[in-house]
Amino acid sequence: MDTFPSSQRRGGCAEQSEGADGVVRLAKCFSELTKRERAIHETREVTVSTRCIFSIVAVVTLGAAFSFAQTRSSRTLDIYVIDVEGGNATLFVPPSGEAVLIDTGNVGAAAARDAARIQAAMKDAGIQQIDHLITTHWHGDHFGGMAELASHVTIKEFIDHGGNVQPAQPADDFLQKTYPQLYGKAKHTVAKPGDKVPVAGLDWRIVASAGEHISSPLSGAPGAGKPNPYCSSFTPQEVDKTENAQSVGSHITFGKFRVLHLGDLTWNKEFDLMCPQNRIGTVDLWIVSHHGQAISNSPVLTHAIQARAAIMNNGTRKGGQPDAMKIIHSAPALEDLWQIHFSQLSGQEYTAPGMFIANGIDEPQNAIPIAPIPAPQPGPGAPPAPAHNGTAYWIKVSAQQDGTFTITNARNGFSKTYRPGL
Repeated sequence: MDTFPSSQRRGGCAEQSEGADGVVRLAKCFSELTKRERAIHETREVTVSTRCIFSIVAVVTLGAAFSFAQTRSSRTLDIYVIDVEGGNATLFVPPSGEAVLIDTGNVGAAAARDAARIQAAMKDAGIQQIDHLITTHWHGDHFGGMAELASHVTIKEFIDHGGNVQPAQPADDFLQKTYPQLYGKAKHTVAKPGDKVPVAGLDWRIVASAGEHISSPLSGAPGAGKPNPYCSSFTPQEVDKTENAQSVGSHITFGKFRVLHLGDLTWNKEFDLMCPQNRIGTVDLWIVSHHGQAISNSPVLTHAIQARAAIMNNGTRKGGQPDAMKIIHSAPALEDLWQIHFSQLSGQEYTAPGMFIANGIDEPQNAIPIAPIPAPQPGPGAPPAPAHNGTAYWIKVSAQQDGTFTITNARNGFSKTYRPGL
C-alpha cells in the first residue's frame, strides 16, 4: 500500500501555493515530501529484503533437513558386498542407520586400499560410523584393513570369536599389539552361538563361532528344525584345524527377508550346523561361504537353505573352483549367482554371465579363459593373480520387509528384483 496517496500529496502541497511566496513554499513542500517518501521507500526495501533473506534461510534450512531426512528415511536394508580383491568386507545398513560391517579386507599394502573402498560404501549408504564390526576369523584377508579403517571412522563395537588358533606372525602381531588398542577405545565382544547382536530394526543372530554352532533350530525361521535330506549323502573332508573353521556365522532377519553369512566356515562344520536337522531353515539371500572355494559350500548347506540368490565375494584367482561352482549352480532354489570378480579358476565354463559380475581385470580380455585353469600351488613361487587396480565396484542389495529384494551391479547398473512367492 502507498503510504502517501496521490490525493494527499497534491492536496497537502497545493495549500502551500497560496500567497506571494507560494511558489517557494510549494517547492519546499515537494522537497520535504520527496525526502519523507524516499526514507519510507528505503525502509520498505530493507523490510522486504530482510523478509527475503529469512525466506531464503528458511528454504535452505528446510532443504537441508529434507536432504538429511532422505538419507535417513530409507525403508530398506541395504547390503554392500565390497570388492577387496578376494578378501571379505560386507556392510549392512538398516533403515535405523545402525551399521554392521563383517570383515575389513586384506593386510599389508592392500589394507589402505580396502579401507578406502569400505569408506566409499559407507558414504554411499549415508553413514559415518560403524556400530558393530564382526571379524569372522583371523586370516589376513578378513581383518587386514581394520586399523586403517579405524583411523578414519568411529567403530563402536568389535566382535570376534576369540583368540587365534592358527599361529601366524601377521595375525599374532595384530592381536597382541594393535587390536587391544582399537577395542580399548570401544566395546569388545567375544561372540558365542546363540548370541544376538543388538541392531535396531534387525534380528541378528550368531549361529556359529569358535568352532561351535547353535544347538537348537532358529526360532521363527521357516524350515528350521526339519530333517535335512542332503545329510545322508554327505562325505566328510579332512578335519580343518585352521581359523576358517572358527568363523563367526550370522543369520540376519529384516521383516520377512532373511540372509546368511558364514564367513569362511568349512565343509565339515557346515555338516555339524545343518545335520541331521536343518537348524537354519531357508533364506532369501546367501553370501557364498569362503569366496566360493571347494573346501566349503557343501550340498548340506548350499542346497538345504534354498536361497533364491547368492553373492560370491571372490578374487580373480581365488574362489570359484569347478567343484564348488557345480554345487552352487545346482542348488534347487537358486535363480542367480552374482560374483564380485570373474574367476579364472572357473573359466567361462562355470562362471556367471557377465552382467552378474561386478569387476574385470586389468589385463586384455584374452586373459579370461574359456576353460577353467588349475590353481597354482600355494607358496612364494606361485605366479601373481591377474591384477585389478582400477575402479572397484560393489554389489548392492536393497531388501524390503515384505521379503522383496533388489540386487544391483554397480559396474553396469544391471539390477534384478526378487519378489516373495514368485
